[in-house]
Amino acid sequence: MKSISCTLILCILLLSCNSNANETEIDTSKPSNVTITSEVIGVSSTTPDGDGTGSVNFIIKATNASHYKVLINNETITLTENTFNYTFTKNGTNTYTVIVSAYNANGFTSTSQVVKVYVHKELELVWQDEFDQDGAPNPSKWGYNIGNGDNGWGNGESQYYTDRLENASVENGVLKIFTKKEAYQGFNYTSARLLTANKFDFTYGRIDIRAKLPSGAGVWPAIWMLGSSIGTIGWPACGEIDIMEYSGNHPNKVQSALHTTASSGNTINYKAVAIANETTEFHIYSMLWTEESIVFLLDDVAYYTYNPSIKNEQTWPFKNKQFIILNTAMGGALGGAISPDFTMATFEIDYVRVYK
Repeated sequence: MKSISCTLILCILLLSCNSNANETEIDTSKPSNVTITSEVIGVSSTTPDGDGTGSVNFIIKATNASHYKVLINNETITLTENTFNYTFTKNGTNTYTVIVSAYNANGFTSTSQVVKVYVHKELELVWQDEFDQDGAPNPSKWGYNIGNGDNGWGNGESQYYTDRLENASVENGVLKIFTKKEAYQGFNYTSARLLTANKFDFTYGRIDIRAKLPSGAGVWPAIWMLGSSIGTIGWPACGEIDIMEYSGNHPNKVQSALHTTASSGNTINYKAVAIANETTEFHIYSMLWTEESIVFLLDDVAYYTYNPSIKNEQTWPFKNKQFIILNTAMGGALGGAISPDFTMATFEIDYVRVYK
């Protein structure tokens, strides 16, 4: 009996020693050798940043890690596996920093990788006016500015804007803005200024307008946008996007411009582009607006990009909604001298389409 007790005690001591030995062998350090690699789907010599799907496979490697956390595109993902797929959705080619942290009971270790991904996303038509019903412009889509404003809304213009059919009507699938020489409400010219304020506005996307411009010295047609916040914060803090402006005194040239608190009025943020047959043929005037830039296009060819290096309230009020304006002014800052022989001019708009 004494022999059995001694043997039992010896076994317990041996097990105890073995347990202590195993405990000293456990690695209690934080994870190490942490790496993350990426495989952008569809990379080739012709598509170096992927096939446009935005799909990327990631592989994480780490020593002594129990799980991972990944910060990607402002989203945090927790993983127990070391592989995952992520699909980026922002249109265009963009660069992202991916941060991965490997964890165990003693803490974590982090690393990062930069990945460049191309995403091609078809834009969806979200608003349009094809002007397919004769008569007055659709009142559910368009309103009017009436009058001459404060000296032509600050531009020294000579027209009085009305909501009459004589100045704006739809005929045979085309919106026509008629600018006329006539005595009206104390002014010598009438025209129309249509706008989608309080009916439709948008942030980011593309707008296409197919139009034929009016002719004559003094005419100043414009396709443009204003921030919907103009009623509360005023101009130019609301931001203004001039998609197309034209002066009859300077044919064969159209221009685009941006107005902000950093540069308003005679803005430095503009560019003109040559155009032919602008008063006899229809052309497509477009603007592509993203979080990073605003690109202006003539007949689907880009000619000016606004992309300030510092984006703040002074340079980039263009993170908020804007509404659309179509008008023809007479004279003023851009229209210039009005020909004494001027009698009437017509601004024709075939369609307005907005995509997002």
